[in-house]
Amino acid sequence: MATSFASALWSRPLPLFAAATALRAVMLVYGLWQDANSPVKYTDIDYLVFTDAARFTFAPQQSEAASPYTRETYRYTPLLAWMLWPTVLPGTFWFSFGKILFAAADLAAGWLLLLVLRRHMGMPTDRALKFASIWLLNPMVATISTRGSSEGLLGVMVMALLYAVLERRVVLAGLLLGFSVHFKIYPFIYAPAIVWWMDAKRMNPAEHAAKHPKGTSPPPARGGALQTVQSFVTPECVQLTVVSLATFALLNAAMFAMYGMPFLEHTFLHHVTRIDHRHNFSPYNVLLYLSSSSAAAAAAAASGEPVDITGIVQPPAAASSSMGVESVAFLPQLLLSTVLIPLVGAKKNLPATMLAQTFAFVTFNKVCTSQYFLWYLIFLPLYLPTSSLLREPKSLGMPALLLWVATQAAWLSQGYNLEFLGLSTFLPGLWLSSLAFFLVNCWILGIIVGDF
Repeated sequence: MATSFASALWSRPLPLFAAATALRAVMLVYGLWQDANSPVKYTDIDYLVFTDAARFTFAPQQSEAASPYTRETYRYTPLLAWMLWPTVLPGTFWFSFGKILFAAADLAAGWLLLLVLRRHMGMPTDRALKFASIWLLNPMVATISTRGSSEGLLGVMVMALLYAVLERRVVLAGLLLGFSVHFKIYPFIYAPAIVWWMDAKRMNPAEHAAKHPKGTSPPPARGGALQTVQSFVTPECVQLTVVSLATFALLNAAMFAMYGMPFLEHTFLHHVTRIDHRHNFSPYNVLLYLSSSSAAAAAAAASGEPVDITGIVQPPAAASSSMGVESVAFLPQLLLSTVLIPLVGAKKNLPATMLAQTFAFVTFNKVCTSQYFLWYLIFLPLYLPTSSLLREPKSLGMPALLLWVATQAAWLSQGYNLEFLGLSTFLPGLWLSSLAFFLVNCWILGIIVGDF
């Protein structure tokens, strides 16, 4: 019976998407029950921030300005609060509207995945559905979206961007790139890979074939760096750049005109100086905690209030040192994700390169939470079919998965003791588990890059 069920599930798209929809519906209903009956809530705290921002935007109190930034810790574009305006309406269903929207975005991203697998990777339907189910039936993906995280929206935007690029729809790709970077900053890392991929051979295959018949090769380039730059700057690359920058600039100008400096501060500038340490898998976690503790202690001292907020004693010199480390944390992150990885892989395999870029960006980010894992999981079905993770006889997939889960679980045990039980697990437990998770991720990243 299990075999017949699996055969039916992957025989055509409808059964798979019905199962994926049912999974999310069950988790939504279960979440309502858990919220009503358990002290540990199913709904993510971020969802309460989103819905509060929508309320402050569309149903502000008389003493409040109509702005999503009236809600403290709202660090997103106003467009997200606008999308969630129905949550202002009374009733449990309307409060859950955002979760339904995010879950629907998961399904839409899965459909785009299926299109890429079939149209651009040449897979038969049954095999394409099996790989798409890695996203569609993934309990982590379904849980994060139904708890109220908006990462599913980024999944569908990024997959739509990849599909538009592969379809050579340059204007649409530019619009999607500009919109997605406005919505969440990190998709800007894909621009170098896309531009590097969009050479004349790919964008105008008929013209290229006429100039260079089969069996011949283009003459060696002359003119050194100037010739290289000229071959790199194609009309399609210029069009993509202009459209994406114009889209990004117009959206930002419109939001700034409506909300002023709070928009810039909370949507963009905050991410440069943020020192979030809760639920943070990054090795920078302890340094960020010390930085935030020092800042809080300094503020309390200035107000004349005694405070003891941490079990770790840190002199001022160490605090300034940790701030210095955190301030340059983005350098290796950006060097890998926007320069080195695109140069190595973009022309060979664009989807796998985008996976590696995202994996590097998340791994080396100073703030790394479980929601960010969705940023690279969306590319996994496009990478796995030809990866060494599934290649027999020495498949690395199971060891990589077990190590990734085990080191993550080790961190979660330490994080639970710290954040829920109030036990000081910073050293050595939390830091060592963060370092182990980081090293495992670096190893997996090496495998992905080696498969280019």
